[in-house]
Amino acid sequence: MLNLMPFSHREDNLFNYLDNLEKNFFGDMDQNLSQFRTDILDDGDHYTMKADLPGFAKEDIHIDLNDNTLTIHAEHNEENETKQDNYVRRERRYGSFSRSFDVTNINTSDIDASYTNGVLELKLPKLEVTVPEPRKIEVK
Repeated sequence: MLNLMPFSHREDNLFNYLDNLEKNFFGDMDQNLSQFRTDILDDGDHYTMKADLPGFAKEDIHIDLNDNTLTIHAEHNEENETKQDNYVRRERRYGSFSRSFDVTNINTSDIDASYTNGVLELKLPKLEVTVPEPRKIEVK
C-alpha cells in the first residue's frame, strides 16, 4: 500500500545522500546542459515548433536535415576583456546545445525557420496522406 503513495521512497544511506546533495547543488546536469526547451503545436496542415534559445545570435544556430532526422545545434562563444588601471578582468562564456527530432511525416522541402527574441520557430508542413482507392478483386 505504501508503494502506491505519490511520495518518494526515502533511503537513508550515504550514497543517496551524496547523490541528492549533488543534484540539489548542481541541478539535473543531463537536462540543463545538453537540451533546450521546445513546444510543438499541431496547426492542422503543419506543425509549429518553438525552441527557446535566448542569448544566441541567428548566426550561432544551425539546422541540419539528414534522412528523416532534423537536428538543431546552437553554439555560443563570447570573450570580453576589460582593463582598468593595472587590473585585467576576463570573462568567457560558452554554451553548446543540440537536439534531434524525427521528421518522418514532414514535407522536408518546405520547412521554414525564423528566429525572433530568443525563440526559434520552425514551420513543419505535414505530408499529404494519399489513401488508395478501394477496388474489388475478382476471383477466377
